[in-house]
Amino acid sequence: MLQAMEKHENIAIEKHENMAMENHENVAMEMHENNAMEKHRNMAMKLDHNKAAHVSSGVKQESHFIFLATGERLHLKRFYSDPEGPPILFLHGAIENGRIFYSNSGKGLAPYLAGEGFDCYVADLRGRGESRPRISRGASYGQTEAITEEIPAMAEYVRSLRPGELQIWIAHSWGGVLMASTLARFPKYISWVSRMVFFGTKRSVRAQNPTKWLYVDLIWNCLCPWLSRLWGYLPARRLGVGSDDETVSSLAHSVAWVKPSPWVDPDDGFAYGQAAKELEFPPVWFFVGGDDPALGNPMDVRGFAAEIGGKGCRVTNLSRAEGYERDYDHINMLTHPSAKREIYPEVARWIGFGRRDGGAITSER
Repeated sequence: MLQAMEKHENIAIEKHENMAMENHENVAMEMHENNAMEKHRNMAMKLDHNKAAHVSSGVKQESHFIFLATGERLHLKRFYSDPEGPPILFLHGAIENGRIFYSNSGKGLAPYLAGEGFDCYVADLRGRGESRPRISRGASYGQTEAITEEIPAMAEYVRSLRPGELQIWIAHSWGGVLMASTLARFPKYISWVSRMVFFGTKRSVRAQNPTKWLYVDLIWNCLCPWLSRLWGYLPARRLGVGSDDETVSSLAHSVAWVKPSPWVDPDDGFAYGQAAKELEFPPVWFFVGGDDPALGNPMDVRGFAAEIGGKGCRVTNLSRAEGYERDYDHINMLTHPSAKREIYPEVARWIGFGRRDGGAITSER
């Protein structure tokens, strides 16, 4: 979620995975017909076949467009070697976009899983990545729209391509909070999802250490809101603190939840936390970085696992102490070359089972 508070984000992506994600095609998908989204029923759907390409041996990529009723368009990047493989929906976190999961040269978690036979769809939330128009001064949408409109639309679109197939949901950082919020608010999607994998996902930050005081308390909670009011949005890319920008609203909503507080929607008061207590979420595997003291602290990640019920949640610390090659941080758990050797295969094996597991929160490799 706050991963790009450190300038090392883009450096890590270039240094470790050469994540040069230039010129992605723009996605589109059809918004679902839930009563909460009536105004988006008439969106148009368009698939651009002309830009399909191979990113690595046997793996194809293509971009999908969706035009919302408001004139905006969303982007989904599809990677696949088997178009009938289990479908996966990927979602990025705050001040970033879908490129955390892929490069056009074939690197990243999404192309890897596509090579393993999964049908991968990587989303750019509204205004981020190759979704258009880009975030700019005056953009009024925020976190609530992502939860109630964009994520349901993505799930519905994937289902339209793969009817009846159980989906796997994978998220980085704040994207996991948004996905879980959608499930809490619209429980019908729970039956659509077999398993979820969240990298560095937490909601409220209760850990106390110098890194947290600097990046969360000072920069994210204080400086970024001031800058967003000054510019009319948070220009994280221009400031070098993130790979993509945030609206004033999305930033304010994130700050409200990062501070220890009830899991309640800042716009309409929907009680996600209370709703989650009454539901059984799909099994979730949480990965935390051994070198991530603030943006995905193990204590805070486990706290969020408890908020979504804890049953079926698994928490793994990506650290040398747990037998991994390095202590991963908030970004390079997805981008470091060694992640392809020791993290990606574990994810592929686990989601490949595709079944519902019960049980308490566990900590294991």
